[in-house]
Amino acid sequence: MTELIDRFPLGCNALTRGVAGATRLRIRILIQRRDPSHRAARDPLRPDQNLMRAATPTALVFVWLVMLAGVGCDRHGPGIDPTQAPDPQIEPAESATDAQQTAVFAGGCFWCTEVVFEQLAGVSSVVSGYAGGTAQTANYRDVSSGGSDHAEAIRIIYDPEKITYGKLLKVFFTVAHDPTQKDRQGYDTGRQYRSAIFYDSEDKKSAAREYIRQLDESGAFKRPLATTLEALDHFYPAEEYHQDYVGHHPDNRYVVINALPKVEKLRTKFPDIVRGR
Repeated sequence: MTELIDRFPLGCNALTRGVAGATRLRIRILIQRRDPSHRAARDPLRPDQNLMRAATPTALVFVWLVMLAGVGCDRHGPGIDPTQAPDPQIEPAESATDAQQTAVFAGGCFWCTEVVFEQLAGVSSVVSGYAGGTAQTANYRDVSSGGSDHAEAIRIIYDPEKITYGKLLKVFFTVAHDPTQKDRQGYDTGRQYRSAIFYDSEDKKSAAREYIRQLDESGAFKRPLATTLEALDHFYPAEEYHQDYVGHHPDNRYVVINALPKVEKLRTKFPDIVRGR
């Protein structure tokens, strides 16, 4: 049960980190008193409700303090104005010839990245899944434990005549996640939440590497980018209950705090490429 507490955010500055850290310790103590075995019944689809089932009324007050202390760090992505970031200077050569192209990105929880790219005109499919590891460990239990080489990733099928790979890169870096965080996104920690671009061609690798150089040199981000470039060996679709998770669970607290603000940011900053606009 206590590992669920560690998924709550620590806040954006020293004060909120201190308050949230002390609060998490207090919650952990309260829950251990209520459930010494640390094995309360869990629903993998609603982790926020698992906490509510196990916690005492006093602990619930501290839960809300933790959430309030942490809101605002990563729910809007990297916290920069996308219009201030440069546009990519190069595009993969195949973008000019092929009718359908694939991009595979990893940027933390795939629920949150999936819903961002589903909004884009020219994108025909977004699938949540796993990339970077073996077929044997391509399942949520192994990946979420942090014991595999997989990252939670999304596979995007798009029409390069309607939206370019470069535009997908810009949305990925400036809206979908915070590329300056290494092996984590907010309070989701571990290599499975790393920032990564899985390329299926040397052209895409070169385009991504050049855009990372552009972003670093532009000073758009206050910290160096932590995004890795990894050759795509295979993409494994995740379990069915993960697909279009935000669409099926729009009231989930994790979704409301972390995913929906990114969608609003996309619609505000990139209205020209949003579907139906």
